Amino acid sequence: MSTQYPEWIWHNGQIKRWQDATTHVMSHALHYGSSVFEGIRCYETPNGPAIFRLSDHNKRLYASAKIYDMPMPYGVDVINAACREVIKKNNLTRAYLRPFAYRGLGGFGLSADTPVEMSVATWFMGPYLGEGVLDAGIDACVSSWQRFAPNTIPAGAKAGGNYLSGQLIAREARRLGFGEGIALASTGLLSEGAGENLFLVFDGALHTTPVSAALLNGITRNTIITLAREAGIEVVERDMPREYLYLCDELFMCGTAAEITPIRSVDGRQVGTGQPGPVTRHVQEMFFGLFDGTTPDRHGWLEMLDA
Repeated sequence: MSTQYPEWIWHNGQIKRWQDATTHVMSHALHYGSSVFEGIRCYETPNGPAIFRLSDHNKRLYASAKIYDMPMPYGVDVINAACREVIKKNNLTRAYLRPFAYRGLGGFGLSADTPVEMSVATWFMGPYLGEGVLDAGIDACVSSWQRFAPNTIPAGAKAGGNYLSGQLIAREARRLGFGEGIALASTGLLSEGAGENLFLVFDGALHTTPVSAALLNGITRNTIITLAREAGIEVVERDMPREYLYLCDELFMCGTAAEITPIRSVDGRQVGTGQPGPVTRHVQEMFFGLFDGTTPDRHGWLEMLDA
């Protein structure tokens, strides 16, 4: 099945046609995974299209680059503006954004000096894990692959090479017929999904794994923690063993792409009633309410496309 690509992309300071945004096959990032990126969504709202937490996402992009010692050729304000520009150029109002920085063609060694190039792509994206999953939920499995130990690769950076781990987890899950995979940390305790953070519900409280569990501190994760606490829902960040996936009342995963996706079973074992539960539904309502106006945007998270 062919993919319909957008017409325009921002690349190294310019809007170009999609097919003209090229790089050399000997670019450092292509061989060594030396890239950092973000995934951001633009939603339609009653006041017009708004990019959700644009500044926070791109702040993390530059933090990831700092961790990997990548000097960025443009300031964050330029990338924020590029995100808006490329959405408008493609005449989109509901979109996914991919700001991206990578080591280009230079020397051939691991520590070689290379130029850092940047791009911002955008396209329409529906539910990441499939149509209908936000309502019905998915069946997940615990992967045979573990997350990397914290003193090996920095999980706090959203870097291209880090996602080789997620590819192994996700592809194994699909091969076995599951909607997504869940990884354990090197400690044997819960970490996160292939590309999503986890929330378990016990007695009406949200429990989520800590950033020390080899996971990316997701912006959607932070949004849920903030909204839940403001709504009087207890949130506990703690280490949890694998079996808690089978014992919790409700379970969901979250991320910019996955948004808030309920999990109805793990390893063939039903979670709770086997349906998205009341706490999960409440969290979904608060989150998506930011975009239809039913949840007040008290934190300035909605950054208008035409700002």
